[in-house]
Amino acid sequence: MSEPPHASTGPDASVDENRLEALIIEAQTALPVELSDLANRCASALDLDTALIYLVDLQQRLLIPLNEALEPLSVDRSSAGLAYRTVSPRVNDAGDGVIVWMPLVDGAERLGVLAVRTASLDGVRMRRSRMLAHLFAMLITSKRTYSDWLAARTRTATMRLPTEMLRAFLPPHTIGSRRCVSTAVLEPAYDAAGDAFDHSVVKNVLHTMILDSMGHDLSSGLTTSVAMAAARNARRGGGELADVVGSVDQALARWLPDHFCTGVLCRLDANTGVLHWVNCGHPPPLLIRAKRVLDGALNSPPQPPIGLAGHLTPAARQVHETTLEPGDCVLLYTDGVVEARDADGAEFGLDRFTDFIIRSSAAGQRPAEVLRLLIHAILDHQRNQLRDDATILLFEWRPQHQ
Repeated sequence: MSEPPHASTGPDASVDENRLEALIIEAQTALPVELSDLANRCASALDLDTALIYLVDLQQRLLIPLNEALEPLSVDRSSAGLAYRTVSPRVNDAGDGVIVWMPLVDGAERLGVLAVRTASLDGVRMRRSRMLAHLFAMLITSKRTYSDWLAARTRTATMRLPTEMLRAFLPPHTIGSRRCVSTAVLEPAYDAAGDAFDHSVVKNVLHTMILDSMGHDLSSGLTTSVAMAAARNARRGGGELADVVGSVDQALARWLPDHFCTGVLCRLDANTGVLHWVNCGHPPPLLIRAKRVLDGALNSPPQPPIGLAGHLTPAARQVHETTLEPGDCVLLYTDGVVEARDADGAEFGLDRFTDFIIRSSAAGQRPAEVLRLLIHAILDHQRNQLRDDATILLFEWRPQHQ
């Protein structure tokens, strides 16, 4: 595998713009199942041979082709997977031509890869392959919000009803801007019930949240779903962090009075690095700076879980504040992460958890890839049989990326 362009006489510079415009217009109303054929026709219009779309599965282990006649590819053991993991193009010799593996990315979210086959490769064809990947990343993002077929295509097991309900509320795994990025993972992918994460960017402010509802059934999933809806409703109404937590407290107390959840909610000003957070009965966030965890940096006095308004919850939640330094990472997690046990009863543990993140980040891995590798290590530690939901959210402040 390599990336230098192959020698070429160059493609025809006069692309049929009318044909390409017609295909882009057609794409707006194309069914998701028609995207494979559309990708090939767009490739032909750009003087490329073919284009195949592969989407990553729910657990980020396989790249699954939209063409149902083809076999999935391994994320960890293929050129396509390398393009996905590194978010950079990879080129393979295909005998009678080359295959360019282009990452499909929507903002900061990795969707999969686009396999572009062409007789030869030069700068123009590489640029057109990249354009095609950008186009189909946007198309997939716009259509997957309403397509059961796309959702089913990226699953490798049957999903339980509580998980189906919970996942309907989850945002993309990774979001970001020039100044900050937030990424999260949740396992078990098909059998989660009480854990959830949320993140959103409002102008230059990053909002993040992690929740853990008691139990592992439909009611725990319902508790988390109501909590997420209440938090978003308050955020979108312009509420400050204390208002958001108060709205969740009130919503659970009113609609699900016998249910509660622990959680951490954060608000990061991406311009200044000022971080506000509220911890409601949850493991404290961790601050990673200069390749080490700053012990106790984000500890705070204990507060009751969310949903106990009128009982144990104070009239106003305590909001804590600190200022991050460029490059700082904040880590939110649920107890199922560190309490995962192997066959001998040994816990995965907080030290192993943080050390994995520090070492992977130091090796140059992107935050989303760090968490992908970490959650797989936790699953391997427990032989894919988690006894509790495990959720991790990592956000990084990087103002130097302006």
